[in-house]
Amino acid sequence: MFRLAHRSRNQRGVVFPSPVVMLSIIAVAMAGIAFVATRDPAPTERKVTTVAHAAPSPSTSASAEPQKVQKPRHLEPAVKRSAVYVEVYNNSGITGLAGRIASRASDAGWQVVGSDNWYGTIPSSTVYYPQRLKAAAKVLALDLGIRRLEPAIDPMRLDRLTVILTSDAA
Repeated sequence: MFRLAHRSRNQRGVVFPSPVVMLSIIAVAMAGIAFVATRDPAPTERKVTTVAHAAPSPSTSASAEPQKVQKPRHLEPAVKRSAVYVEVYNNSGITGLAGRIASRASDAGWQVVGSDNWYGTIPSSTVYYPQRLKAAAKVLALDLGIRRLEPAIDPMRLDRLTVILTSDAA
């Protein structure tokens, strides 16, 4: 004869489901609640959010037409290029490199006060700055396409930016 597994009953004789069945029911219910709680109520009405660098929209009125998101612009510190002295030195052995880069800096609005050769070993083209001109050094480096920035060292003057070029600037 078949023997049925023993299940617990309450006082009225009602059979309780096994613990595995109860855990399964609870897990399915919790998954359903999580799905409903995290679901987007209106997926066809999604709005585009802008990045913190994007310019705010001039219009605040709601329209049926989606707004164009402007590309983020590089935010430069407020630097008055014409008020900053710049010296440009060639450390590459490439004839005329300092003169060409000095002209580019002048064309960008910097006050270039000299260019010459630099004697010593510099690992890559560098903009050297006194601490008070650090923001200006970043802008000059962007203007000239130089990645390396360093605090000024002796014998550099502390009232100007010093650019030392290596062959990577050619």
